[in-house]
Amino acid sequence: MTLYQKTSENVKTADIDLSEYHYVPQRYYGRIFASVAILVLLALLVNAFAHGKIEWQYVAQFLTAKAILFGLGNTIVMSVLAMALGIVFGVIIAVMRMSQNPVLRSVAMGYTWIFRGTPLILQLLLWFNLALIFPTISIPGLFSIQTVDIMTPFTAALLGLSINQGAYTSEVVRAGLISVDLGQYEAAKSIGMTRLHALRRIILPQAMRVIIPPIGNEFISMVKTTSLASMIQYSEVLYNAQTIYFANARVMELLFVAGIWYLVVVTVLSLGQNRLERYFGRGTRRRTSH
Repeated sequence: MTLYQKTSENVKTADIDLSEYHYVPQRYYGRIFASVAILVLLALLVNAFAHGKIEWQYVAQFLTAKAILFGLGNTIVMSVLAMALGIVFGVIIAVMRMSQNPVLRSVAMGYTWIFRGTPLILQLLLWFNLALIFPTISIPGLFSIQTVDIMTPFTAALLGLSINQGAYTSEVVRAGLISVDLGQYEAAKSIGMTRLHALRRIILPQAMRVIIPPIGNEFISMVKTTSLASMIQYSEVLYNAQTIYFANARVMELLFVAGIWYLVVVTVLSLGQNRLERYFGRGTRRRTSH
């Protein structure tokens, strides 16, 4: 086709009156079908719960029961303490993992391998039954105490949850430390800072932007993970809910009560996490806007 012929066709196309045509939006039938199917399923689910054998007045009654609120308090206390210790363990293990000392590095890798590689419920049971291995805990000439006396459900849950959390947190912290530019380490070293001083004053503050989001998720997960402590008789919200429904047979009602309180706590923590993320990410947003 010659250039003249192409030009002639373009002119003919331009002369077409487009007012005769109507704009027809593209139909996304797959999306419409999926949306309708989801809405139908949700309606059926709501209807099932509304007309099922669930006495909702018992849910409202036990929502503020003394035993439930006591268990909720224990859940929050255990979550905070276990997460705080887990962060301490995680920072220490992350620093050891990045050490040039092969012994420290190997110990840190072994710690992470063991506590990430075994189920948490197994670890809780091992701590709770530690007296079978060590009947007494003692320092010769100073004190001696029966292990069964100190390895209470609270102590076993705290040790199990925090040490397990430390293994996961160490990887989060290590990822945050690696994300900081190597030049920051070299700059700190050039002005005479020790490695630990540089970590505390320069590296960790910059790494927090990367560390905070996953740590927030871990904290939210910890609130729910404390329910495993019910297996070793720790009196948290799920354990107390189970104790009540063993007595009155209101199983679903008490499980809903526990679920509602978990959702409330997680929602509050999620709002706090969002505020922390905005706080530590403000420098990044400022650089991006420029």
